[in-house]
Amino acid sequence: MFFMLEAAATDSFWGLLMSNTMPFIIVLAVMYFMLISPQKKREKRMQELRNTLEIGDGVVTAGGIVGRVISIKEDTVVIESASSKIRVKRWSISEVEKLEA
Repeated sequence: MFFMLEAAATDSFWGLLMSNTMPFIIVLAVMYFMLISPQKKREKRMQELRNTLEIGDGVVTAGGIVGRVISIKEDTVVIESASSKIRVKRWSISEVEKLEA
């Protein structure tokens, strides 16, 4: 009889635990699929654009500088903006307008 009471108490404990934690798990899952997953997709797309930069492409940096790519090195890009040349890090490029061939 003692074992039956212990099993019933354990079952009610797990049932109570699941009923209390399930809403939090659902909220976390919804947040992941609505916030984190799209952000990762945007970051991946931007990384692909930065890796496929070509000379002549129009770019906008994170600081708002607009220009055309005139030189590409490993992790830096030289852009020309209003007849001045500016060297920026590749990660600072926020928008890319591909050169039309």
